[in-house]
Amino acid sequence: MNHPNLTILVLFYSRHGATRKLAELIAQGIESVPGCDARLRTVPAVSTVAEATEPDVPADGAPYVELDDLTECAGIAVGSPTRFGNMASAMKYFWDGTASQWLSGALAGKPACVFTSTGSLHGGQESTLLSMMIPLFHHGLMVLGLPYTNPELMTTSSGGTPYGASHWSGLDGKKVITEDEKRLAIALGKRLAETAVKLNG
Repeated sequence: MNHPNLTILVLFYSRHGATRKLAELIAQGIESVPGCDARLRTVPAVSTVAEATEPDVPADGAPYVELDDLTECAGIAVGSPTRFGNMASAMKYFWDGTASQWLSGALAGKPACVFTSTGSLHGGQESTLLSMMIPLFHHGLMVLGLPYTNPELMTTSSGGTPYGASHWSGLDGKKVITEDEKRLAIALGKRLAETAVKLNG
């Protein structure tokens, strides 16, 4: 009997494309695991102007996330660029609107991981990853990191942390993702998917 593939949500916000590239690598890692499909979704930007609204469909790239994406997924990867050592307001705004999923326990017991990119090398990658974990813990998600069995954690001279995948994009966002960053992002997606498969036994 064929079982339907597990859907793993890769939810990200990306202003200049660096976090989006990481999301695509994590999706690649997810889809390297038999029986798993990655679902790429983003969140709308937040405006300081009360009347300003984003179009219903982004001009390009991944569609906007819907709350059903959370309940339908078997696992979730969450990514945001760093804003003063924290997740971007657009991602925080999305999680602030998930009280009904929190009340129902819709995400409890699912595996999750986090990823980020920063303009400067020591621009708060680790604090951003930790800040993104907090709402995930409140939802009862099981947050995964990257173990040191990934040798790239010891050799990277750019991004890549035990708390999640990361990338140093440079102030103009133009720095290419390094081989170490790439391997760690793919490994994180693979680890998330493999965990989801085990949990859904």
